[in-house]
Amino acid sequence: MNDPLYIKYHDEEWGVPCHNDRKLFEMLILEGFQAGLSWITILRKRKNFKKAFDNFDPKKIVKYDKRKINQLMRSEGIIRNSLKINAAKINAKCFLEVQKEFGSFDKYIWQFVGGKPKVNKFKSLKQIPGKTRESDAMSKDLKSRGFKFVGSTICYAFMQATGMVNDHILKCFKRSS
Repeated sequence: MNDPLYIKYHDEEWGVPCHNDRKLFEMLILEGFQAGLSWITILRKRKNFKKAFDNFDPKKIVKYDKRKINQLMRSEGIIRNSLKINAAKINAKCFLEVQKEFGSFDKYIWQFVGGKPKVNKFKSLKQIPGKTRESDAMSKDLKSRGFKFVGSTICYAFMQATGMVNDHILKCFKRSS
C-alpha cells in the first residue's frame, strides 16, 4: 500500500514489541473495530477514535453510560457500530479485571508467545497466516474472560501489530530492527 499513513504505521509501529498496557488496550479495541473493514480505514479514523474513547483509558470507558454510547453512535469520525462500541465498554471491564489478576495486561497477554516475540521467516506476504495456534489460544482465553470481538484472526492481527509476532517478510528493512 502506498498511502503515507499506512507506510508510517508500518515503518514506525507495526511489529514493534509493545509492553504498555494503555497501548495494548488501544490496539485490542482498534483491531476489534477493524473486523470486516480494511486497516487503512481504522488508521484514517484513529485520531477520532482516541478523542471519542478518552484516549483509550479503560477506567473511563468502563463508566460509559447510555448517553455516552449514544453520543459515540452519532460520532461521524469513528465506526458507528453498536456491537463494537458496546464491546469496547465490555472489554474495558474485562481488561481491568485482567490487570487486577495478573498485575498488568502486558504480563497476561505476552504469555501466549512465551514472553518474547515469535519471529517468523516468511519470504512473501502470501505465506503469512490469518491465525495460528497461539492466536487460537489467546482468543479462547479472552472469550472465556468475557472479551468481545476477539476471534483468532483479530487476535493474530493484534499480535502482529503489538510485536508479539514478527511477520515482517525476510526482505523487509524492518525485519532486523
